[in-house]
Amino acid sequence: MSIESHLAELNRRHAALERELQDAQSHPSIDTILLTALKRRKLQVKEQIDRISAASPSLH
Repeated sequence: MSIESHLAELNRRHAALERELQDAQSHPSIDTILLTALKRRKLQVKEQIDRISAASPSLH
């Protein structure tokens, strides 16, 4: 998998987690543990994107 396609996949995953997080927050009975887990996964994906972008300046 090329760096560009890996980054694209991470961006898709990040967007999907954002949608899932927004959907979960719209329910009044949201489980805070689930919400925290979603936020943590989204942050981990964002950190991966940032690391890859920083290591590959030609992608900017």
